[in-house]
Amino acid sequence: MWKRRILTYLALAGAAALLVAFSIPTYYAGQPSIAGKAAPDFAFTLDGQPQQLSSLRGKIVVLNFWATWCPPCVAETPSLERMAAEMKPLGVTVLGVSVDTDSAAYHKFLLDHQITFPTYRDANSKIPLSYGTKMYPETYIIGRNGKIRRKLIGEQDWTSPRMLGYLRAVAQGRTPTTF
Repeated sequence: MWKRRILTYLALAGAAALLVAFSIPTYYAGQPSIAGKAAPDFAFTLDGQPQQLSSLRGKIVVLNFWATWCPPCVAETPSLERMAAEMKPLGVTVLGVSVDTDSAAYHKFLLDHQITFPTYRDANSKIPLSYGTKMYPETYIIGRNGKIRRKLIGEQDWTSPRMLGYLRAVAQGRTPTTF
């Protein structure tokens, strides 16, 4: 009986710690915005071919840092997949970077969720760390010129009218008035 109570208290303490960690902002009032800064370039491999983020210049890149063990990441995946398919003709590409250390879990997730947008597994988390990412999911909208347009922290509904409108405006070279 006491073991069950201890486990319950530990689980509650862990949940409380996660809530606190997710509630602490990584951007504080008074700090300069990252919008307009060049997106840090990085190397990755897709389908056995070496790539660079900079090779995607000319496209709008939705750079999504995620993991299979992250419930909000899993929850946003279906809408991210639908948005990727819908926005591809407009020159928008999603690039997922997973921080999963378990290769089998990563590959199983891709198959189970029928992920078609390009993804890369960065088991050492070097790429997200170079962006200052501390929690997942975290997404950067990168303009055709390679500069960061927006940083989004947490789960998003990528198929909401607001999000699709924002991405269409960016893809058409307009400055979105709202987000």
